[in-house]
Amino acid sequence: MAHKVLFTPEARDDLRDLYLFIAERAGGDRALAYVERIEAYCREFAEFPDRGRQRDDLFPGLRVVGFERRVTLAFLVGTDTVTFLRIFYGGRNVETLMSF
Repeated sequence: MAHKVLFTPEARDDLRDLYLFIAERAGGDRALAYVERIEAYCREFAEFPDRGRQRDDLFPGLRVVGFERRVTLAFLVGTDTVTFLRIFYGGRNVETLMSF
């Protein structure tokens, strides 16, 4: 059974901020293509959600996985959902940003 893929408002903000960051430096087309690749990758979790590394030390049930060596995706896998909590770009400290 496929899971439903969801993005928190914070994850959506992360994607928007990433788009703006790249667009300013490399143009809107390149930024849009990159953000769309991230979103497509996230949608693949509908079929195989249990990827990445378990990080219960940061938050119960938290998993993290990298994307194209520059992005870290933080997410939770539920019974029928995969919820992306945050999308971190290039070297941001996941431990600090995900501590609650």
